[in-house]
Amino acid sequence: MKIQIADPIINQIAQIAHINNVEIYLVGGYVRDMLLNRKSKDIDIVVIGNGPNFAEIVGKMLNVKNISIFKNYGTAHLTYKNYEIEIVGARKESYSINSRKPQVEPGTLEDDLLRRDFTINALAVSLKNDNYGEIIDYFNGVEDLKNKIIRTPTNADITFSDDPLRMLRAIRFASQLNFHIDNQTFNGIKRNVERIKIVSSERIVEELNKILLSDKPSIGLLLLFKSGLLKIILPEVDVLHGVEVQEGISHKDNFYHTIKVVDNLRAKSDKLWLLWAGLLHDIGKYPTKQFTEEKKWSFHGHEVQGAILVEKIFRRLKMPLHDKLNYVKKLVLLHLRPISLVCDEITDSAIRRLIYDAGDDIEDLLLLAESDITTKNEVKMNTYLNNLKKLREKIKEVELKDKIRNFQPPVRGDEIMKWFKLPPCKIVGELKDSIKNAILDGVISNDRNSAIEYLKKIAKEKGLEFHEVPL
Repeated sequence: MKIQIADPIINQIAQIAHINNVEIYLVGGYVRDMLLNRKSKDIDIVVIGNGPNFAEIVGKMLNVKNISIFKNYGTAHLTYKNYEIEIVGARKESYSINSRKPQVEPGTLEDDLLRRDFTINALAVSLKNDNYGEIIDYFNGVEDLKNKIIRTPTNADITFSDDPLRMLRAIRFASQLNFHIDNQTFNGIKRNVERIKIVSSERIVEELNKILLSDKPSIGLLLLFKSGLLKIILPEVDVLHGVEVQEGISHKDNFYHTIKVVDNLRAKSDKLWLLWAGLLHDIGKYPTKQFTEEKKWSFHGHEVQGAILVEKIFRRLKMPLHDKLNYVKKLVLLHLRPISLVCDEITDSAIRRLIYDAGDDIEDLLLLAESDITTKNEVKMNTYLNNLKKLREKIKEVELKDKIRNFQPPVRGDEIMKWFKLPPCKIVGELKDSIKNAILDGVISNDRNSAIEYLKKIAKEKGLEFHEVPL
């Protein structure tokens, strides 16, 4: 079977190989994506011989200045235009029990393809002149592509024990491509889940990110759960599974609710950290679950507990702190607010506080709240969605009128100290907060003169004397 290779850069590299009498093959993900009619900018080339030497020849011919050489593994990497090109000498690999880093030695093309993770990634295309474009398929990868199956080219236990990251990659490919993981392969994952502990947090998070960005993340999240990997990687999400019953009264399965929320969000957005907020929004429910005297299940304060757990997860998995952590914590902490607002009469004061607390993330918060509605009752669903629509309109009205988003109180703390001849102390913060709360509650308008007049009034009640000081 031959295929047409339309990419000019591959034809260029093939011509360079022919001129220099080097045997090369196009391999891996690029071949897979080409057969799936998916575009790819990652090109993998296998050289029968010395990969880095050929990479240097290619770099010279293409005028690429920077080539990364990894002599221990016989690989090289270069960037050309928008392409990431990896060139490797055909090799065999062997692994030690506590490391993902292989010992390598030269091998044949079949050896090199055998070391790859899945049959759909163990395909090669000849770039030799005499059979240019011919597919080499030792492990029925083309058939697996047609049947949408993910399967290891060799014993699954060896594949996953050697490099446990491949377990996550199998699930990620299933999620991205909507493929089925072969039963023997999936059982191999289940038998080797403990091996994931030797993989770095950064690599684990990289795969989780790709699963969340799949068109339907629940495919991957459900496979993580069924395999046992989720219990090790994200136990806070894993424990949400299950329904407890007391006195004949049950609650919904919060795990299945969560993955539905993530799917709902992904249908509306490709913001990675919003998807993380969706995944983690209910993690506080397990530690706060109670069966009350009123014969009801309660998860009181789960949003606060959830925000605390978010930080622990981010630190444990070495995820980005500061802005990304604060963003996810904020959305988890506030995720109940929009729905609680629409259940009552919406006051301007409540809207102002929501806008103030959410800031520029107000739209993302509303998307999360909307996605959090997973009821199968159509009447309830339509009621909630209509109420959220009204809330959005009300937010626009209040924002236009009061300009609350990310506002800073119009009077600074240093000004308060000078006006009332105060040192830095608790009362300065209290006076500043009283102005903020008066604006949010609609007692005064959001402008400097109103704030100063209000400040004089409340300061007088505290026995403080106002002194005009030019600032």
